[in-house]
Amino acid sequence: MTFRLIATGAGRAGLRRAVLPAALLAGLAGAGHAAAPADATGTFLTEDGRARIRMERCGPAEKNLCGYVVWLKVPLNDKGQPRVDFKNPDTKKQARPSLGHQLILGLKPNADARYEGKIYNSEDGKSYDVTIWSEAPGELTVRGCLIAFLCKSQTWNKVSDVLPGQLTGPTNGPGGPRSDAEWLPAKPAATGSTAAPTGAAKPAAKPGAAAPKPAAE
Repeated sequence: MTFRLIATGAGRAGLRRAVLPAALLAGLAGAGHAAAPADATGTFLTEDGRARIRMERCGPAEKNLCGYVVWLKVPLNDKGQPRVDFKNPDTKKQARPSLGHQLILGLKPNADARYEGKIYNSEDGKSYDVTIWSEAPGELTVRGCLIAFLCKSQTWNKVSDVLPGQLTGPTNGPGGPRSDAEWLPAKPAATGSTAAPTGAAKPAAKPGAAAPKPAAE
């Protein structure tokens, strides 16, 4: 998936117009309690039709939003091999399959009842600022920005069918997408207790050992 960034402001005048409303909105948001973002979970087709992204809650208390590529229109490269994330700046990730990788990186709810954070673009190996929100059932608005006034928005539409090659398994499970290491579910802590449970059988006496004396009546 690609964000082709375009300028939405012009010169200092455009910048002043962008800054003033933002300041006003920030003041209004701080005056009251922030509303919870509308539900953004489910599987969505990107605007260009090239990928399906599964959006899920993640992170501590599941307050963040993560997204994974679960279907690609063109899953193979020019050599007929599965596409891999070869442009990733992390060399450890360059051999991972493009299908199933995480691109929505744990967005947090903001004061405007939207999710914001980072989106990873495997086509150039870069991460961009992104804001995601829903204003209509079955739709997500995805706004990616290189800088504050150099942005582009897309509309992703929710889907309910399953296409050939689509990952349907649970995240980090068989047949499902994979989280980046920092968004893997926390493992339950080990108890560390070695005490025998109540009512456990006592070890048998060694052969030849004297029988215990009966208790006095």
